Amino acid sequence: MLNRYFSLSLLATSLISASLTLAGCSDDDDDTPTNGTTEQTTKSRVGSVSGVSIGTPTASDITPYQAKITATTSEWNKYHSAYIYYSTSVNMTGAKSISCDYLSNEITATLTSLQSATAYYVYALLRSSQEEDIYSDTISFTTAEASLSEYVGPTYVDDYRNILSWDKRSSWNLANVHDPSVMLADDGYYYMYQTDASFGNAHTAGGHFHARRSKNLIDWEYMGGTMQSTPAWVLQKCNEYRAKLGLSDITNPAYGWWAPTARKVKTGLYRMYYSIVIDNYIGSGEPASTGTFDKTWGERAFIGLMETSDPASNEWEDKGFVICSSSDKGTNYSRTSTSDWSGYFKFNAIDPSYVITPEGEHWLIYGSWHSGIAAVQLDPETGKTKETLPDPWGSATDIATYGKLIYTRSKSSRWQASEGPEVVYHDGYYYLFLAYDGLDVPYNTRVVRSTSISGPYEDINGTDVTNTGGDAYPIMTHPYKFSGDQGWVGISHCAVWTDNNDNWFFASQGRFPSDYDSWSPNAVMMGHVRRIVWTEDGWPLVLPERYGNVPQTTISESELVGTWEHIDLSYLYGKQRTSSEMTLDASHSVTSGTWKGSAWSFDSSKNILTIGSVKLYISRECDWETSGRPATIVYAGIGSNKTYWGKKID
Repeated sequence: MLNRYFSLSLLATSLISASLTLAGCSDDDDDTPTNGTTEQTTKSRVGSVSGVSIGTPTASDITPYQAKITATTSEWNKYHSAYIYYSTSVNMTGAKSISCDYLSNEITATLTSLQSATAYYVYALLRSSQEEDIYSDTISFTTAEASLSEYVGPTYVDDYRNILSWDKRSSWNLANVHDPSVMLADDGYYYMYQTDASFGNAHTAGGHFHARRSKNLIDWEYMGGTMQSTPAWVLQKCNEYRAKLGLSDITNPAYGWWAPTARKVKTGLYRMYYSIVIDNYIGSGEPASTGTFDKTWGERAFIGLMETSDPASNEWEDKGFVICSSSDKGTNYSRTSTSDWSGYFKFNAIDPSYVITPEGEHWLIYGSWHSGIAAVQLDPETGKTKETLPDPWGSATDIATYGKLIYTRSKSSRWQASEGPEVVYHDGYYYLFLAYDGLDVPYNTRVVRSTSISGPYEDINGTDVTNTGGDAYPIMTHPYKFSGDQGWVGISHCAVWTDNNDNWFFASQGRFPSDYDSWSPNAVMMGHVRRIVWTEDGWPLVLPERYGNVPQTTISESELVGTWEHIDLSYLYGKQRTSSEMTLDASHSVTSGTWKGSAWSFDSSKNILTIGSVKLYISRECDWETSGRPATIVYAGIGSNKTYWGKKID
């Protein structure tokens, strides 16, 4: 199979939207001073039915990041459910709702992980068993301005050797994360799912496609496997195809569980697409290894579907087969040697990404190495392919229903070192994020975009990577090292998502460099979460430092004067890009470093630092390389086929 399979076998040795913690009849004991503001809006939503009413909510204990909401009802026992609706829009655009079981006439909710200095709009709702709704007035409150002087950085460890075992899983936080997928659910939690991989294979005691959740993207609660055993349909489907090819059944499958993607479809429905590989040779059916090589390619991979109405339960119902690896080479599955990279399969059925377009179309994007990345349309009701699939071998015409090629790194090679597609929609474009190269050290992330989900996709230079193929730019992440730290490698196979308030995030694994220590450090897989900022031209930039919920207070020009660490993320296969110092002086000149002699300027309204002709997008983030992880200022920018990262150090 693929190099990534062999690599992983070695492992055996808040700027986020409001989230609600509801407590019926209980008070929040937060004693943080109330220093925000609140007022009632003029739009009335008051109603009553059969003497039941709900009063205007109140907001109290308002801080930069949270507030307590209370609403009082009469005849509460006549109604079986209560809801809180909240939004940062006065028109409640994009409002979220969350249900609450309550046991008295008081509904209490604590909103946490709010944005500082931001207006929020809230109303309460009661619903009867006959679905009669009673609304409260809408109130607004504004969170307090955050204080950098009070900021405390995240405290979890990156070197998790002391907690790597299965019995320490409650302390893992973001330890042992690989190929993450992240979704925001109705309960205010972000749920993360991943490939079956961990240091020393510690995860194997707990099923497959492991889950964790967080309300602040910093503190993650480990939840365990979403699938307890491999569904019987996988081997049955494989042997069904083998019988049609005149091959004997596989009775001892070597499974691999890979790269799920999870999405909210609508309220009460969540879907997870997952990959299961049968890593046995097609010819003999024996588990693939150098010693058993029979001059055939490995068996196919399968993508299946699970659904749940409540991700908090971590109980998913398997819905079976969706698609599998397909070949345009008919039944010619012979392989001359283990160094033959010609690839039997056109599309390899792993690494799914699930997209619902603004028009309501559902698409599955998938693929790895081989010929590139495919897009296939789905039936929104079933989550399965819209068209009936024929047998997964034949000519290119025969297997056309298995998907349309939307990205290829090379039109001439079937072994492309690109995988892990992640597609999101933003401001008129579909952005296709791609993982490049081997996953141990060289892994890096690229992005291309298209106005159509099915392409053609272009990179920032205008290269048509759908029809002509080619390396994609810009680079999003790359092995790197700031001073004071070992730095990170293997940073890719990403999840990209929004909190629905136009704050965007990027998650991936990161690995320790191979030469860090003598204990297989490259087998460490730490989950990394970073913020994304968007350029004026509509391209995403991943910020260099991991997310730490630093208060986004106004940045003044005088704060930019001083010493920075600058990294040029130009592509360098398998090598870390290291930082060098650069100094900006008060006379708007760069006096040392990469751009010495250039002038600099700052647009405070857009948080753009311009040095020469390069625009660098500025933000406050956490300095992970400094003791205590204090707040600092960072930048990311794009040059000519280059991405720049930097952070202020003095």
